[in-house]
Amino acid sequence: MKIAGRRDYLLTLESVAMTDIVLNMFIFFFISFSLVYTFSPARVRKLLVKLPESTSSAPLKKKGALYITVSAEGLLYMDQNLVNDKELREQIEMTCKNNPGRNIIVCADKMVPFTHVVSVLDILHKAGVKNLNVAVATAH
Repeated sequence: MKIAGRRDYLLTLESVAMTDIVLNMFIFFFISFSLVYTFSPARVRKLLVKLPESTSSAPLKKKGALYITVSAEGLLYMDQNLVNDKELREQIEMTCKNNPGRNIIVCADKMVPFTHVVSVLDILHKAGVKNLNVAVATAH
């Protein structure tokens, strides 16, 4: 006489479903965190400017400097914030009034027409800027 025994299986449908849910959650969080890292404001806000090259450049003291950037499209940025000519002049005048010795660095893309750079320099001169530097890339 043959007696049938009890068979216990370690793998059931509930454990397969739970594994599937955990793997889907892992994929969701992995993609979410990679997108958060890729599009974080600290990474997106950097302006890419191709500076003209110079063989006789000197390193600048960047601490506390105010950056005026002219992008390749001709847009003006003051410390990463988009401004127009009027806003630039007002903010520079206020900066010069509060801190007359503040170092101002102009970063202009090498593809920008020189007239844009001259207009920015004119605005800075009229606002009374004393410490003005122009950023360049060092030629190797």
